[in-house]
Amino acid sequence: MPAKPATKTKPAAGKTAKPRMTLAEVMRELEKSGSEQTRKTYARHGATGPMFGVSFATLKTLTKRIGVDHELALALWETGNFDARNLAVKIVDPALLTPSQLDRWVREMSPSRMCGGYVAMLAAEGPHTAAKLSEWLAAKDDRTRVAGWILAGQLAQRDESTPDAFFEKRLTEIERTIHQAPNAGREGMNMAVIMIGGRSALLRKAALAAARRIGKVEVDHGDTACKTPDATEYIEKMWAHAKSKGFESPAAQERTRETPRLRC
Repeated sequence: MPAKPATKTKPAAGKTAKPRMTLAEVMRELEKSGSEQTRKTYARHGATGPMFGVSFATLKTLTKRIGVDHELALALWETGNFDARNLAVKIVDPALLTPSQLDRWVREMSPSRMCGGYVAMLAAEGPHTAAKLSEWLAAKDDRTRVAGWILAGQLAQRDESTPDAFFEKRLTEIERTIHQAPNAGREGMNMAVIMIGGRSALLRKAALAAARRIGKVEVDHGDTACKTPDATEYIEKMWAHAKSKGFESPAAQERTRETPRLRC
């Protein structure tokens, strides 16, 4: 379901509100926390542009320290720094992002395979999900279409109101086009098949059938240890794990957890 705007609460009597971190303070913290080795790792995964090389563990600590700060998130994005933008998508308020901001962030997001989908995840949490899904999947540029498939996967996992028939149509589309799609597109579509397969018993069956007909999906992961998950194997593992924990489906289990942009 779309996230609700963050509400401001008054500090309890006798307590002082926690001071906000400024953009300058955050950038100094990020620069201090960066390392050459992490920069090399991110570059191998496709990250481009200026970066300090801040670990995701450090970003998680900063996220907890800052909380939701929409204005700061917007300012961090404007720096163009890879690490600052990774932090921005973690502290922004998805409900306050406008359609044009989502479009711009998708166009400007790093092609890094580690976090390139975070902006699409923001759309899944905000009020513009349906519009962005339709627009992005129909987009001419590859990066925006990839965001559309990531959004479709997030929607399959987290939105209970969309009928299964909608996702059955997406499976048909993926099956028809995946092998002709660009590298990142094949990766995004493959993950969408997996996420759709975890939504319901009906879509589990449909996604497994589609995955078998699709066959092996070739994705070039560059100079990394990343591998393309086999959709049939991954879907079955998701279901086994969810059932072992007492959940009706992998999607039902996912809805009890923090969104990937916050927990990863």
